[in-house]
Amino acid sequence: MQNSKYPKAEKLKKNTEISLLFEKGKWKTSGNLRIIILKDKATTPIESGKLGVSVSKRYFKRAVHRNRIKRLLRECYRLNKDLFKEAFGEKTMAMLFWVSSDMPQKFQDVEAQFIKLCEAQKK
Repeated sequence: MQNSKYPKAEKLKKNTEISLLFEKGKWKTSGNLRIIILKDKATTPIESGKLGVSVSKRYFKRAVHRNRIKRLLRECYRLNKDLFKEAFGEKTMAMLFWVSSDMPQKFQDVEAQFIKLCEAQKK
């Protein structure tokens, strides 16, 4: 059975970690999803895998809509954690962004883009 939880230890929250991610991370895009990744290296050691989620206020003025998309993104990660770790590695800091003003109709739409993003990284 897979570990389908998103515990506090896996959440990217510290400002120092987020700024390091933006300084040295690499960007990937698939559809409406964009991710910035920082893998474990000798110069930037990462003790454990962490993920953050963000939706811009520019695209969605109402917090209700931003929170809905953030919940969908976190759920995609939680359900497909094994695929994510296989594609990007165990010790990886990452942040997911929704970069479109289109509200996703269903969870399956977001999940399909997340899986496509992970599979594109594996190749």
